[in-house]
Amino acid sequence: MNKIEHIGIAVKSLSASVPLFEKLLNTRSYKTETVESEKVNTAFFQTGNSKIELLESLDPDGVIARFIQKRGEGLHHIAFEVEDIESEMKRLKDEGYTLLNERPKQGADNKLICFLHPKDTNGVLVELCMEKK
Repeated sequence: MNKIEHIGIAVKSLSASVPLFEKLLNTRSYKTETVESEKVNTAFFQTGNSKIELLESLDPDGVIARFIQKRGEGLHHIAFEVEDIESEMKRLKDEGYTLLNERPKQGADNKLICFLHPKDTNGVLVELCMEKK
């Protein structure tokens, strides 16, 4: 794994949270995007070599909506950049980690992604991501 690519934060409302994070980080959101496969709207902020991703659910029964119902708004996942997502997925599966998807899928910000089950990572949802080429 190369670096922390981004930290995902679940929010109830991008319209309320984007201005809050713009003030906090003293920078504007550089991108918003809808990811239909995950049923989320996202907003991204660049912070040094990493990013912050805000995630708003498009579906009241979606993953982010259920997360907020259980835990409230806040840290949702940490994403690590990898060079070759398929080989990293195989390596981690061979090490005994549970992958939440068996094949890389399209994520936000031109990335292929895969999540690891938090039961294997001390309760932290870990995302692997690789720039699509």
